[in-house]
Amino acid sequence: MTALTVPLTVLGATGSIGDSTLDIARLAGLPVYALSGFGRLDKLFDLCVEFRPSRVGVPSGKVDEFAKRLKSANLAIDVVGGQDGLAELASDKGAGKVVAGIVGSAGLGSTLSAVRAGQTVLLANKESLVMAGELVMNTARTHNAVILPIDSEHNAIFQCLPKAVQDDNTAIHRTELGIKKLWLTASGGGFLHKSYDDMKNATVAQAVKHPNWNMGSKITVDSNTMMNKGLELIEACHLFNLSESQIDIAIHPQSIIHSMAEYVDGSILAQLGTPDMRTPIAHALAYPDRMESGAKSLNLFDISALEFIRPDKDKFKSLTLARHAIQTGGGACIALNASNEVSVSAFLDGRIRLTDIADTVERVLNDDELGAEFGRHFDELDEILALDKRVRDRTDVYLRKLTD
Repeated sequence: MTALTVPLTVLGATGSIGDSTLDIARLAGLPVYALSGFGRLDKLFDLCVEFRPSRVGVPSGKVDEFAKRLKSANLAIDVVGGQDGLAELASDKGAGKVVAGIVGSAGLGSTLSAVRAGQTVLLANKESLVMAGELVMNTARTHNAVILPIDSEHNAIFQCLPKAVQDDNTAIHRTELGIKKLWLTASGGGFLHKSYDDMKNATVAQAVKHPNWNMGSKITVDSNTMMNKGLELIEACHLFNLSESQIDIAIHPQSIIHSMAEYVDGSILAQLGTPDMRTPIAHALAYPDRMESGAKSLNLFDISALEFIRPDKDKFKSLTLARHAIQTGGGACIALNASNEVSVSAFLDGRIRLTDIADTVERVLNDDELGAEFGRHFDELDEILALDKRVRDRTDVYLRKLTD
């Protein structure tokens, strides 16, 4: 069975990663083994009708209702529910590749289950590595799982690295390979050329728009605060086995160069393309081969300039907070992610300002009650989730002080 005929499990099938993955599946006629969705069950049902997977995952309270709906449409599809159901789908060997596309910490458990089962995991859920990078990567080595990044930046770096490093990230330190540093590019979001006061006064409608990418609300807000790039920095440290000092960030507003690898001989290798998530996903689906993605080819003659800008560390404080977190330890990375998720949700609900997000994360990272946990490294999922909950509760306390 070739890479282009293996069946897929798409976790988070109704989100933007799911949309892009299933677009490619339609184009290439890829078989779909399992799907999951959470809030858009009508859309998930339509996908079941179209792709006729063997299994589907829904919220635990919706299993019976969804199963009846499938039966009424003469679809014999096994329905599982909740986090246990997601873990079951992720570890099911009926799938040749598992797309981990669930947004946020909700995707951690299923990603870890897929890795423990030795699956080939196409990883879009950056929170899995932010919260549990050492655990996920060590588990992958133990169980011979393959992790292929499909975030555009990490996939770009992956493509720019030697095959030896693609096969084993510990090889990145081999002197003869000559890898000096990695470059993550960032669009800068919708507030790149606006002032801090513009960010402070931004509406939710303004903050969920992105100049280049079509993404969900949470990740778009993260892009506009550049917390998304901070999370990607932590993710890159784990994916490529480097310290944060060996990874730099450059704002590249055109989103044409998706990231780069710099070598000791002065060479910088870059991956270029139009800003379309189907390109990195298609690369991982076909790896080590190539396939059609449906993305528009980059027309080099349309490019008038490629800009690179140093991030404003005062305006985009999230980048400094992310570097502090990865320097401090696994607990601080858990806290960074959890406090950001809660704060972004509060912003989307209209309770706080856009700039309050990073300020709240900073307060949590400086919290004396939680600080003893921040330097720890965690080997058990239950411990990670316990700290995640404590941080979320503490973040709520800080947010209430802001809004009272």
